[in-house]
Amino acid sequence: MIRIAIDANGGDFGVETTVPAAMMAVRKFPDLELTLYGNEEKIKPLLTDATRIKVVHTADTLSMGEKDPVHAIRSQKEASLCLAMKACKEGSADACVTSGPTQCVVVGGHLLIRKLPQMDRVGLCPFVPNKDGRPRLLLDVGANVELEAEAIGKLAIFASIVSKELLHVEHPKVGLLNIGSEPGKGREVDKKTFEYLKNLPNIEFYGNVEPTEMVQCPADVIVTDGFTGNICLKSIEGTAKTMSEMLKEDIKGSFGGKIGYLFMRKNLKKFKNRLSTKEVGGAMLFGLGKIVIKAHGNSDADTYCNAIRLAKEMVEANIIDKVLVALPKEE
Repeated sequence: MIRIAIDANGGDFGVETTVPAAMMAVRKFPDLELTLYGNEEKIKPLLTDATRIKVVHTADTLSMGEKDPVHAIRSQKEASLCLAMKACKEGSADACVTSGPTQCVVVGGHLLIRKLPQMDRVGLCPFVPNKDGRPRLLLDVGANVELEAEAIGKLAIFASIVSKELLHVEHPKVGLLNIGSEPGKGREVDKKTFEYLKNLPNIEFYGNVEPTEMVQCPADVIVTDGFTGNICLKSIEGTAKTMSEMLKEDIKGSFGGKIGYLFMRKNLKKFKNRLSTKEVGGAMLFGLGKIVIKAHGNSDADTYCNAIRLAKEMVEANIIDKVLVALPKEE
């Protein structure tokens, strides 16, 4: 059985999302056991099927607007996120899924689960939709404002293994997000990282990738620091959302557009699905000793269920052990 700890109180909607998602997940996957850490009084009325689902009561929840994540993790030890992560640390869970505040998830990973010994930093890695239908991995997107070349290299190794095992890319290519495709572009840290990745074993380095290539990307994994990655990800998300809204407004703006919509509904739905991350479920926190999936704060039950599925697949693929083998040995 694969055991996953669920931060049931977390996110914008809390148990209203996590409980239905948990029931969906155990129905889909007979080898799954879930433990919901959350308010039992609110969970029980929603939990109409408790098959392979256990509830551990806590009413404490980390605020989605938390300003001091370190203090929150250290002072709110009975918060649902902290208990779920503690279960991973103690070995009673193989993975953790949460839609709680991102920085609390990152800090909690550091303080409660802890990094793998060979990792310098952890990295937050979402799947980014791509024109060819196969998503790309982009990291870091917010766990670290700055990253040195060696830390980016280790995250690149981690992401390459995930790309190979989960997306079935035989030889994942790693690109460095930069302002130009030619070697020698960017800041000093970018130039140093380029040279480091070029000579790093256990990855296939593609070279620089420009932001304009992100949704028609020649690489399978794109690495950068958390500041640049976060701006890139939010630019993609914002552009996709605005384009969809503009298209909708133009169609509704005339009688002919409304008639045309009747013939284009299937195509428009397909277009929307190509830009959606709903099927992915969440971002992955790389570098920890256990699998942690960070679902979006406003996830619905279907999206959260897919986050649980992603955690399950990463455990099944034995990602952590494979990363430990591939990482450079400490001298």
